[in-house]
Amino acid sequence: MNLIILLSSGITVGFAFGYLIRKYLGQRQRDTAEARAKSILDEAKAKAKEELLSAKDKVFSTIESAKKEEEERRNRLIAYEERLEKREHDLEKRHNSLEYKERETVERSREAEAIKRELLVIKKKQLANLEKIAKLDMKKAREILLEEASKESKERLYRHIKKLEEEEKEEIKKKAKKMLALSLERQASSVAPELTSTTVGLPSDEMKGRIIGREGRNIKMIERLTGTEIIVDDTPEVITVSGFSPIRRHVAKKTLDMLIADGRIHPGRVEEAVEQAKKEISQDIKNAGEEACFNVGVAGLDPKLVQLLGRLKYRSSYGQNVLQHSCEVAHIGEVLADELGADRSITKKAGLLHDIGKAVDSEIQGTHVEIGKSLAEKFGLSKEVIHAIEAHHEDVEPKTLEAMIVATADAISAGRMGARKDTYENYIKRLEELEGIASDFEGVEKSYAIQAGREIRIFVVPDKVDDLKALKLSRAIADKIEKELKYPGEIKVNVIRETRAVEYAR
Repeated sequence: MNLIILLSSGITVGFAFGYLIRKYLGQRQRDTAEARAKSILDEAKAKAKEELLSAKDKVFSTIESAKKEEEERRNRLIAYEERLEKREHDLEKRHNSLEYKERETVERSREAEAIKRELLVIKKKQLANLEKIAKLDMKKAREILLEEASKESKERLYRHIKKLEEEEKEEIKKKAKKMLALSLERQASSVAPELTSTTVGLPSDEMKGRIIGREGRNIKMIERLTGTEIIVDDTPEVITVSGFSPIRRHVAKKTLDMLIADGRIHPGRVEEAVEQAKKEISQDIKNAGEEACFNVGVAGLDPKLVQLLGRLKYRSSYGQNVLQHSCEVAHIGEVLADELGADRSITKKAGLLHDIGKAVDSEIQGTHVEIGKSLAEKFGLSKEVIHAIEAHHEDVEPKTLEAMIVATADAISAGRMGARKDTYENYIKRLEELEGIASDFEGVEKSYAIQAGREIRIFVVPDKVDDLKALKLSRAIADKIEKELKYPGEIKVNVIRETRAVEYAR
């Protein structure tokens, strides 16, 4: 029993002691928390106080800055007001001065009007006195004075104009002579006469027989394909190619040179050589056109137009090579354009192409001027160049300085000593007309005037013209030649009809 009581007492004491310990520990924790809270509160109060002091400092600083700005603004306003007052004072002074000057001007104007009225009165009195003395009224006196002054002025003006005209004529003559001399000096070139025959050298006289061939078949084939006449005479180691067309002569010469170098001479080889010669001549024409453009300094032309230009190398006018003449006109025109202040590029291009129509005038109807204008329009040349081309013979009136220069340069190049021969040009024209008459007939394939126009060879299409029609054709062509052409002696009309059978062995 006692044991139970002791145990109960021990437990009660233990619970009481534990309660006291927990109460003590809880009080201690509360004290610690209060102390910490107080510390935090003190720190917050101190920080708030510092921030309040800082804010006050900023406010004071802002107020001071605002006061300074206000003071500066006030000072500026005061200075501005002072300037305005000064300007107002100056304006007032100027206004007063202007008013004074205006009053002074008005007074002077009144004085001037009074003086003017007095002068008019005096003038009327003087005029009245003069009219009494001279017995003339004012109107008649004025007319007499004007008439005398006009006569004297006219005479003086006429003498002055006459003197200026004479001086101007002398000056123009000097300048013209100087420009012509300068242009001709720069274009001094040799004059090579155009011929109608070309010689071909032979390695030996034995080659003449090979060129003629059996029964003359080789030489006939060459003459037929080239449209020239091959002259074989007693001159040693030389044969002559005759024909009025330089292109045909050169084709024939190149053909003979190739045949002689090859050694194989027969109709089949002749045809091959002629075709090859034509290709080489075509390339030579192209090269001649390009070289002319390069020498003159004209670029940008259409290749087909350059090809046509090169054909002028084998064209002559009154014995003067047309391509050489065209280059001369371009160079002379360039010199004149520089002297006169014209467009040198337009002048050079028009000068180079002014006779381009002569490249195809035997193929197209019309004058070379009309053909040249059409070609220039076709290849898109400028209006100024086209006008200069159509006006270089004054078929139309030259309207630009460049057109006048091209016409002048053309006359200079053609008119210089030894440049042209009229008889040669007439001869060529007669041969071209002869070939044209024959080519107009139906069934004619080719026609060539040979032997200086004393014979015309006409090759017909064998399918269209039989032997009987060939006889009638020769008579018809002869009759037409007699009616339309004037020529010395007689002309042999030779119509040739040839049938050829070709087959290939495979």
